[in-house]
Amino acid sequence: MSELVTSDAVLHVETDGEGEPVTVLAHGITNNCRELSQLTPLFPGTKVRFCFRGHGHSSAPQTGYAFADFARDIDDVAKAHGARYAVGTSMGQAAMCTLLGQDPQRFERLVFLLPGGIDQPFEHADDYLRMADLMSTLPPEEAIEAILNDPGRTAGYVKAPWLREIDKMMWSGQNTVGLSRAIREIVNDVPLEDGEVLRRVTAPVLLIAREGDPIHPAEVAIRLAELMPNSELHMFHDEVDMFEAMPHLVMRANEFMFG
Repeated sequence: MSELVTSDAVLHVETDGEGEPVTVLAHGITNNCRELSQLTPLFPGTKVRFCFRGHGHSSAPQTGYAFADFARDIDDVAKAHGARYAVGTSMGQAAMCTLLGQDPQRFERLVFLLPGGIDQPFEHADDYLRMADLMSTLPPEEAIEAILNDPGRTAGYVKAPWLREIDKMMWSGQNTVGLSRAIREIVNDVPLEDGEVLRRVTAPVLLIAREGDPIHPAEVAIRLAELMPNSELHMFHDEVDMFEAMPHLVMRANEFMFG
């Protein structure tokens, strides 16, 4: 474990493995560097996981939670460790698109898991703002419990009870003050003004998505596949279908990135 001091934040960083290639992994909003930790032992080389500003054990500045700020977090971590490969999920994917809009050749290979955005406003801003309100008005443990007991989440837990344990792990120890700040800014921002800029990204991109996900609409992954010329899309029927296919997905991601 280490800390990376940037121009406006202190980022918590964890590395697995050693040697080349070096891959940076960017998590989703309200998650942390543990989100992809179970996958990293299966990949070769050095895997660099970090917590975005306002998340996990990273610092929580008063402001600075636009996609450009999160993209800078990725870039700073990648530069510090010499990463030329990248994996991004949800907000991590969106922030990577912001970075690719600035530098289309930034990475040699990419995996986007559950893409969440390109150039359109977030459709579920109100849901996340309610979470931000809970986190800014309740003690951390009470706020997290209220979020995990939200009817929208518990409906999904009935279908896949193990998801609750994953969510509890992701929320454990979170900086609710930082998350509240991050949510309030990022839900009013977009990763790119015009997604057409992604046509300049020539790196191979593996896209993994599922149907029926309101937070990560299948349409986003489909559009990314159309925009990015060297992309490969894997679309699953639902969340359970995707998780059951995870061993195959990990194998395919390994082949795609490092084969």
